[in-house]
Amino acid sequence: MEDYQLHTMPNGIRVVHKQLTHTQIAHVGIMLDIGSRDEQPHQQGLAHFWEHMAFKGTERRSNLQIINRLENVGGELNAYTTKEKICFHASVLTEHFDKALDLLSDITFHSVFPEKQIERERNVILEEISMYYDSPEDAIQDDFDGLIFEGHQLGANILGDAESLKRYKKEDFQTFIVQNLDTEKIVVSSVSKLPFKKVVDLAERLLKDIPASRTNRVRQAPTFYRPQRQEMSRNMTQAQIAMGRQSYALNDEKRLPFFVLSNLLGGPGMNSRLNLSVREKYGLVYGIDAQYTPFTDTGYFGIYFGTEPRQLNKTFSLIHKELKTLREKQLTSHQLHVTKQQLMGQLAMSEEGNMSYMLMMAKSLLDMNRIESLEHLFGHIKAITSQQLWDLANEMFTLDQFSYLSFLPEN
Repeated sequence: MEDYQLHTMPNGIRVVHKQLTHTQIAHVGIMLDIGSRDEQPHQQGLAHFWEHMAFKGTERRSNLQIINRLENVGGELNAYTTKEKICFHASVLTEHFDKALDLLSDITFHSVFPEKQIERERNVILEEISMYYDSPEDAIQDDFDGLIFEGHQLGANILGDAESLKRYKKEDFQTFIVQNLDTEKIVVSSVSKLPFKKVVDLAERLLKDIPASRTNRVRQAPTFYRPQRQEMSRNMTQAQIAMGRQSYALNDEKRLPFFVLSNLLGGPGMNSRLNLSVREKYGLVYGIDAQYTPFTDTGYFGIYFGTEPRQLNKTFSLIHKELKTLREKQLTSHQLHVTKQQLMGQLAMSEEGNMSYMLMMAKSLLDMNRIESLEHLFGHIKAITSQQLWDLANEMFTLDQFSYLSFLPEN
């Protein structure tokens, strides 16, 4: 029995809803299968810029009216852009659900991109870029994308750059939307105590006049990867390091086993192998983690840490040792059981957050055309064998296929 309900409107927009009778808060979002990877080279940063501009005026509302619409009733309005998605979402008391979805539909489909606001917001994003690059532990992740996906739009910075941002005008946003908007790749997602019929009726009323649109856009997967090493001098006292490689796509059968393996190596648990070795035993880092991020047609795996420059060789040696151990030694049945139990607990806790669940439903429908229940997911995790993890470790943790990016303090 599914714990969500799904409706497809005549124009192709899908509405997914999970009813929770015990909550007073409604979470609702509109997610579009459009992201920074869909930009042409001359459009870099435009998807994220659009996300900002959606709040700056529509056919019915000024930017102040947009800001105050939900704030005045204690609600929250937000948005984000990723490599493959743009999402506008809100959280309100259930009684204000109609206001939230009305506002979201307005900013998503009826923005007018006022020229004066474009100029102001351009400066805001330039400040955002400056702030981002003042934080090397954040900046290195984006720069590492450029190394892993060299020559591909997945490697481009979501924020864009100063040169590209300065040339965008109203027509650029409109052109980008026309090129990429596909109503069959838009999902309205909600979690609240409202009955499904009420959510669907409201969505139909607000979105029925959005004309059906299709795009022949075909995302091109990266076809080229070569291991690289780069070092860059930065005005800082600590060395920041990223190391990793391209990895498996969302629908690859190896995705879930590799997620298990990555979580064991450097997931959020304090008992991850990298944390126990590099931080707890030797105190060489404040934090170290391994990240596996799948996209629709590719993915990447990365290990990130910061340390004193004099401790770099020792830290690399410890990381390489943990990777070698996973290549050479299969997990015992007890180790495998603990690894699975830990991941299942982490996944269950992450779904306790209703807003996170709302966003997950939308993303899953867009990426895989389905929403996996925890029980179904747990069944797949429980079926993973130590042999699978051992094989993956030998396939993915070969150091000659790793790329390295180092931010080093200036002398």
